[in-house]
Amino acid sequence: MANIKSAKKRIITSRKQAVLNNDAKSSMKTAIKKTLKSINDNNVSEATTRLQEAVKRIDKAQAKGVIKKNTAARYKSNLTKKLNALSSK
Repeated sequence: MANIKSAKKRIITSRKQAVLNNDAKSSMKTAIKKTLKSINDNNVSEATTRLQEAVKRIDKAQAKGVIKKNTAARYKSNLTKKLNALSSK
């Protein structure tokens, strides 16, 4: 354990931030999984609404610095491609 006051504060704040980061990443992953499940079930209308929610969660995680910009773009691109492939069938 740290002895210096500022080091103790950094430990506390970094733990708080880690919890917030984990929450953002977890909700993002859950939204992605729900979208993929809807796509796999061939439910276009539900998948479309789930995709909007997933994009929102991905953008929030990227804005908070939880994931990088290109990672967010890749997630959104892959989900959109899968939905478009389903829609074109």
